[in-house]
Amino acid sequence: MSAASATPPSRAARLRLRHSLDVASRGADLLEQKLRILRTRHESLLRAEEAGARAWHDTVREAETWLLRGLLQGGEHALETAADGVGPAEITWREETTMGVRHPWHLSCQVPGRPPDAATPGSTALIHAEAAWREALRAGAEYAVARAAAGIVAAEVARTRQRVRALRRHWIPRLEESLAQVGLALEESEHEDAVRRRWAAGSSDGGGCGGG
Repeated sequence: MSAASATPPSRAARLRLRHSLDVASRGADLLEQKLRILRTRHESLLRAEEAGARAWHDTVREAETWLLRGLLQGGEHALETAADGVGPAEITWREETTMGVRHPWHLSCQVPGRPPDAATPGSTALIHAEAAWREALRAGAEYAVARAAAGIVAAEVARTRQRVRALRRHWIPRLEESLAQVGLALEESEHEDAVRRRWAAGSSDGGGCGGG
């Protein structure tokens, strides 16, 4: 059953349909504005994700090169000794909101330094490897946050686009059609009322002459 068939052809029904159409049109406009802002933000997040991926791959490649040199120079025992006393990294981030969409951003990656009483790496290559892996860890964390943020915003872009499409292609045309049908029904009803009034007025005039 369409909206027109479910709505009696009255002036109040026409006003309600006009109000619903105005609300739907304003809603679609606001959603399209939100969609434009989200798309712009998503593009910037995609660029950050791509840059983060390149930085991560580059730093990992450099760290692996230094690690291999350290292993060749001192063996696995030297690597195990160099790892003693190094604590875990702490990665935190704050959330940012874009048009009501919360996503991770503002990364903080704290890599603890080597304790004073810990043994230093046994070779220059392992010292460089340790520094390179610290940079790789930071780059990997930044890439992960950018990728997560881009995914969250992309999902909201898809949802908002779907809502705009539903309004523009389905709900608003349906309201417009219903409004047109109610308007036509009102015109026909008013025309019939006018015809009946004229007929009633003519009958009344005719009856009065006959009575004279």
